[in-house]
Amino acid sequence: MPKEFYFEDFYVGQKFHSIGQAKVTAEEIKEFGSKYDPQPFHLDEAAGENSFFKGLAASGWLTAAIVMRLRVQSITVAGGMIGAGVEEMRWTQPVRPGDSLRTEIEVVGVRHSNSRKEFGVVRTRTLAFNQKDEVVMRSTVNFLAPVKPTA
Repeated sequence: MPKEFYFEDFYVGQKFHSIGQAKVTAEEIKEFGSKYDPQPFHLDEAAGENSFFKGLAASGWLTAAIVMRLRVQSITVAGGMIGAGVEEMRWTQPVRPGDSLRTEIEVVGVRHSNSRKEFGVVRTRTLAFNQKDEVVMRSTVNFLAPVKPTA
């Protein structure tokens, strides 16, 4: 496989697995919660115990940010992975301190860009799993990939 992927390198059914896993800590959950999503169940174990989540739980946005990091580490798009829209983002299980997350990414669509001939649009479905192989998040997103330059 090429080191950097261009539009022509992607095909429907292609799969990418995260390189390694991302371990989530209580400190990271609280720090992110404090800065970006200051709800009690993201900030304090006791408050989390008395909530819907029955314990400290990561913000879904922290989970999404971790998944983005795993995506970028798994697929090196020439020039960077430029977002072209989120079709679905769903959190299916809470992410807890000590969870290790990994991703499986499947290409579900490829098409040339209608507005920028030098790019193609790659549609992917991503599943994020914890160490128990439970899906904690799923998303369908599009990104731009450059067309290979011609000599």
